[in-house]
Formats: sequence, C-alpha cells, structure tokens
Amino acid sequence: MALALTYETSRTLVRMRLASFRHALRDQLRRSWIITGAFIGLVLAGGTIWLAARGEQDVLVVVLALWMLGWVVGPLFAGGGDETLKPEYFTMLPLSPRTLSSGLLVAALAGVAPVISLIALVSLVILGGQLSIVAALVAVPALLLQLFCFVLASRLAVAVYGVLLQARAGAVIAALVNAFILAFAAQGWALIAAFVSTDVQGTIAKAARFAPSGWGFTAVEAAGRGDWLQLLAALAGLAVLALVMLLVWSALLVRRTTANRAGRTPRRQLTASTATGAAAAKELRSWTRDLLYGHRAVFAIAYGLFFCLMPLAIGLKSMLPWAGPAAVIMAGSMSCNLYGADGTALWTTVMTPGASRPDVRARQRAFLLAFGPVTLAITVVLTWWSGVASAWPLVLSVLPALLGGAAGLIVACSVYSAVPTTDAHKRSGNPLNTGENEGETMGIVYVMLVAVATSCAPALIVALYTGWWGVPVGLLSGALFWWYFGRVTARRLEQKGPELLTLLRHGRSPAEQAKKTAGLDALPKWRRTLAGFCLGFGAIPLIPQSVVPLVIKLTGSNSSKSWFLALYQEGAWQWVVIVLMGALGLSMYAFGGLTYYYARKHAPGASVAVGAA
Repeated sequence: MALALTYETSRTLVRMRLASFRHALRDQLRRSWIITGAFIGLVLAGGTIWLAARGEQDVLVVVLALWMLGWVVGPLFAGGGDETLKPEYFTMLPLSPRTLSSGLLVAALAGVAPVISLIALVSLVILGGQLSIVAALVAVPALLLQLFCFVLASRLAVAVYGVLLQARAGAVIAALVNAFILAFAAQGWALIAAFVSTDVQGTIAKAARFAPSGWGFTAVEAAGRGDWLQLLAALAGLAVLALVMLLVWSALLVRRTTANRAGRTPRRQLTASTATGAAAAKELRSWTRDLLYGHRAVFAIAYGLFFCLMPLAIGLKSMLPWAGPAAVIMAGSMSCNLYGADGTALWTTVMTPGASRPDVRARQRAFLLAFGPVTLAITVVLTWWSGVASAWPLVLSVLPALLGGAAGLIVACSVYSAVPTTDAHKRSGNPLNTGENEGETMGIVYVMLVAVATSCAPALIVALYTGWWGVPVGLLSGALFWWYFGRVTARRLEQKGPELLTLLRHGRSPAEQAKKTAGLDALPKWRRTLAGFCLGFGAIPLIPQSVVPLVIKLTGSNSSKSWFLALYQEGAWQWVVIVLMGALGLSMYAFGGLTYYYARKHAPGASVAVGAA
C-alpha cells in the first residue's frame, strides 16, 4: 500500500513538474536561459566524456567531484534552486514525509540538469569499457546511484542552508561559505596555481576518490581489477548515503512545513521622537534583525575579503587595498531591490504624509552606517599590510565615491525598477527563494555591479593623475550621488508610491507583462541569443581581463601573469589590451541592454495591450 501510494505520488509530481516546464518554455526570457544553460552543460558533459575516452583517470575523478560540488553550491546562487513544487503546497495532503520527499526527489529528476549530469556520468561506462566488460556493466548501477546522490545532495544542501538562515549565527556561516565559493569562482586561479606549483595534483585526485563523488568511479576501477570487496563497498556506500540523505531531507521537510518561525526574542521598541529618527532606527534594525539583510551584508564584506586575499596564495599583495571597495560594490548590487523586498509593508510609508523623503534618506544613512566604517577599516588595515604606498591615494579616493554612489543608486534602482518579491512574513521554509522573479532580480544585480563600480570613475581618474587630490573629488562625487539620487527617488516615491505598492502587492498585470515581452518575440532569434550571451558573459573581458590587470598595473605589481592577457604584452601594449578588453566588456553590456530596452520600448502592439487593460 505504501509503495503504491509513493508510486502514484511520484507519478503525479512528475507530471506536474513536466507541465510546469512546458509552461516555462513559453516565456521567451526563461526559454533563452534554459537553452543557454543546457548548451553550456552539454559542452561540459562532452568534455567529461572526452576525458574518460582519453583515459585521464586522475583528472576525471576530480571533474566528477566538481560536478557534485556544482550540484551542491549551484542552487545556493540561484534562489534555492528550482522549487516549482514547493513542499508547502502539499502540507494539507495525507502524505508521510518519506512519501512526499520520495515523490519530490523523483520529480526533481525530471529536468534538464539531471539529464545533462546523466550524460556526464556516462563517462563511467566509457571508463569501464576500457577496463573490462564487467566494469562496464558495473558502471550502469554506479552512475544511477551517483546521479541520485547528486540530486539528493543538492536538495539537502538547500534544506540545511534554509535552516541556517533562520538563525543569526547560521546566516553568518552560510554567508561566509557562499562568499568563499563565489570568490573562488573569480580568483580560484591563484589557489590552483599555488597547488600546481607545490605538486599536489596526485593528492587532490586521491582525495577525490575518497569523496562521495568518487565512489562510483572507485566501483568501476575495482571491477576492472577484480577487487570485489571494494566494488561492493563502493556501491553499498552510495546506496546507504542516498538513503541517509533522503531520511535527513524528509526530516528537514517536516521541520520546514510545520515549524513556527515567529520571533521569540523580546524586541526593544523604537524610542525616536522624530519621523527621520524613527525611519533611521527602523532601517538599522532591518540590517541587524532581518536575517536575509544580515546574510547579504556579511556576504558582501566576506566576498571583498576573499576576493582580494586569495591572490596571497601566489604572493600577490597588490589586490589587498581593494578589498573594501570590492565589498562596497558587492553590497550595492545585493541591495538593489530594497523597496521591492518591503512588499506590502510599503503601505506604512505610502499612507503617511511626507514620509517619502525621510524614508529614502534613512535607507541611505543605514547603508552608509552598515558598510562605511567596516569597509574603511578593512581598506586601511589591508593597504598598510600590502606595503603598496602608491595605493593609498587611489583607495581613499575611490572608497567614499563608491559608498556615496551605492547609497544613491540602491534607492533609485529599487524604486524605479522594483521587482516584486515574497513578503517577509510569507517566506517559505527556503529563505533563498524570494519569489518568481529571481531572473529579473539577478539581471538588476548585474547592472548594479557595473553602475556602482563606474560611480568612482571621476575620483579614480583624478587620483591617477594628481594623487591625493582625488580624495576630495571622491568625497564630493559620493556626496553628490547620495544627494541627487536620494532627491529624485523621494520625489518619485511621493508621486508613484501607490502604483509601486500595487506592483509589490499584486505583481505585474497581464497587460504589463505583454508590454514587457512583446518586443522580444519580434526580434530575430540570433539577435536575442547574442544579446543574452553578451549580458551573461560581458563580465569576463570587463572584470578579469580589464579591471584586475588595471589594478595590478596601478599598484606596480607584475609578479603573476596568470590568465591576464594584458600582462603578457610588452610596454604600452599592456594598456592597449586593458582598454580594449574594458571597451569590449562595456560594449557587450551596452549591446545586450539596449537590445532589450528598445525591444520593449518599441514593442509592436504594446500600446494596444496597455489600452485594452
């Protein structure tokens, strides 16, 4: 009876998952992201199979570990992964936790990512075929068990991460892990170069064999040499691991759908006597009490530190002074949807006469208080540690410009381009998932990364040519950004507050959705694909091939050429390559952004759709 119920539940959830996937393919933007991701995944899977065909066993086992790592950390950067079927939807059904978790697991296998991972794991069959027929046969159950472990590890990581985010200490730990992983994706070359130079490749391969991601590989190798005890141990280990993860995930699903997340700690009341003081106190409490706010703050600061500390592995200290500015840029991008995160709570501001200006200024001051002192301390300490005297006027000019620019841009962006998210009191047991507009939010995050970074351009240029005169320019430009964008944002909020509240409460109407997407379908397919590619990969020539070599040149350190193309040139050609790469990255962003902008602005039938509404 229990097996029959589990089968029927799994069958129903798979049908629901596939129906949702077909619906997602109707949306042009989501379809382009799915196709792009599938193409990149297939390329990586093909590379994995190629390694197996060449017999690169040590490299293959490390690559399999990276596949499992991708399953674990990937959803943490994508709003908790695909939660089309949320466990909260099924709380009223008479299903046991084990039945529900089994059904959700089977449904999770009905997607693009598991199919691509299955193709990559075919490398085990190819490896087994090179060893013996028995090894090739053993590879089939090994790859299936390995795939189950991949998917279960992903779901379990999201569940554990959600539990951590519901406690203050856990949110900090989760932010540190997240920041390290993202910084490693950008600066991991330094650690890899250090490992290669110390000849530890063999050690890494041995460690990958002992990791769960290598147990299927170990089973195939053992079958090839006739070691039946190790073969059975590896397969049994995968089966037991999958069962344990399923049981733990089931327990966490019960906690997620039944736990009472209401605050139990007594809260000190506001004692402010003025509207400005009350708004400021409220915003500061948001940064210290809302766990997602705190998580993002710790993440931004930790990312700046990890990003600039990792090159120390190869003795490169020239990045150290820029940890503070990097943290500010990341903090500004992560705070791009402040008003969108308010949800329906915005009505308290809209319904209070004259509250718009104090509220906007309070949010700006709270941002400066949350990130200003700590980033200044990081900048001073790490610049002193680096011993790069020429970096002092540069970083002290750039930092105030970035702080003011970020404080102005975050409020303007969050009012002019607010993205509806789930209200704080309606968040699911997965705090990473804040609504159905994760893709739109991430697009604004990327735009804000570039916008905040370019806000320091005047101060940086003056500092490069005149030294310490860049400091007053940085202070002045930061103050102007803070004042001007705060002023226009307050005016916009005063005029369009009710419309913004309606957007955050109900989301976009069908007419607005039609206006938003009407022009995209009229574009040629090649132009849409090229625009998506430019927006997705414009950061590669801009950041690692232009900004980072620029910093290395400005601080006078050429100790490591690594994969920086400009540093392999001679003399003035280094500056030429830096400029060309920067221009290429900005041009890619400009082409992609303008393509989508003009497609929506001149969408055929957009005015008709709006008029019909």
